[in-house]
Amino acid sequence: MIDALFSQTNYVAVKKMLDATALRHEAIASNLANLETPHYQRRDVNSSFATELNQAMGAKDAARIQGLQPTLALDTTAVANNRDGNTVQLETELLNLNQNTIAHTLETQLVTGQLLRLRLAITGRSA
Repeated sequence: MIDALFSQTNYVAVKKMLDATALRHEAIASNLANLETPHYQRRDVNSSFATELNQAMGAKDAARIQGLQPTLALDTTAVANNRDGNTVQLETELLNLNQNTIAHTLETQLVTGQLLRLRLAITGRSA
């Protein structure tokens, strides 16, 4: 019965989104660390991951969601603003960091809410 709770489409999707936000945080940290590295190309989570996740969520296919794996890829849309060929922009990365932090907070609250409901069901107390 507990396995059924943790294999629900929404729960599995939120866990995958957490995986993606953790990976995006690593990419942002790498981008910021290489802000002044010549010819460094900005990295981010592969854009196809969000599309595939949305399609799997629309189909309510938990197994398909479980099989998805976010990966890092070069950001082909990023353009170098100076002559050294580096495509990282400080302001953009800081904005992405803030957005990613908010997304991570929301996703952890969703997972925590599921776990608190389970705790309530088992113990009869929420805290």
